[in-house]
Amino acid sequence: MSGAKRIEQLAPELEKIVATSEPIHDLADGFGGPHGPAEGPLWWKEGGYLLFSDIHNNRRMKYAPGSGVTLHQEPTNRANGLTRDLQGRLIACEHDSRRVTRQELDGSITVIANSFQGRQLNRPNDVVVKSDGCIYFTDPWTSPSPAEQWDLTFSGVYRVTPDLGTMTLLIGDFVVPNGLAFSPDESVLYINDSRRGHIRAFDLMPNGTLAKQSDRVFVDLRGDESGVPDGMKVDVEGNVYCGGAGGLWIMDPKGKKLGRIVHGASATTNLGFGGDDWKTLYFTSRNHLGCVKVKIAGIPVPAPKR
Repeated sequence: MSGAKRIEQLAPELEKIVATSEPIHDLADGFGGPHGPAEGPLWWKEGGYLLFSDIHNNRRMKYAPGSGVTLHQEPTNRANGLTRDLQGRLIACEHDSRRVTRQELDGSITVIANSFQGRQLNRPNDVVVKSDGCIYFTDPWTSPSPAEQWDLTFSGVYRVTPDLGTMTLLIGDFVVPNGLAFSPDESVLYINDSRRGHIRAFDLMPNGTLAKQSDRVFVDLRGDESGVPDGMKVDVEGNVYCGGAGGLWIMDPKGKKLGRIVHGASATTNLGFGGDDWKTLYFTSRNHLGCVKVKIAGIPVPAPKR
């Protein structure tokens, strides 16, 4: 941990989201390493706990408020991004196996995607599920190894239908596509590019693909301090939250920078809303888990339908 923790206000609208006096809590340390940081915080509503990835140590950890952090699952194929589908099943982007999987309610594993047109995926990074059940994920080409050691020669963003029968390459011109998130009405898909340091926004077509002509840079999050756009989330009023230079940035639906949570840890790797009211913003860095309370709820993650 380094630097003074604070919430910086860049526009008056931030007051409706988080108070500058709100404490930033340190919850746990000691995760991550050379082969990956802490990642993928995911609130498990019916259990009242948070799951997150410890990529380097090949573990999935569990944080329960009041009880601290315990080991939840090991090994995980060094999973990164996590979410749940409409039935509340865990979906994970696995680095080592280079695939996206679904953990069934009985614990068995179903492969959602591991190849495109007969070529193995690079290293799936983050994943979201649309209200129609379609699964969207990023697959950056981030290995330092020569390109010829990989089957694919580009970084892709994909969509998989709920029956897992159709996989579509939505776009392949990102350098390092990473976090992705829908606007509350799912009319816009935000995708960030960690290498270019910005978030792009796309309008969605009725068939769930991207309207390429709508491609625009939503916000640039580069700066002199460490940190790049990585995991990303949206609240119920459409504000966008994403890591960037110097901390965790908050933007309004038009891309205006409202403020920054400077949490004092290393670069923000991912974030997720949780708590009974979805108003606790959890965040991970290279080896740290923290949180801050906000005034607007995040878009809830699905739980099992009863």
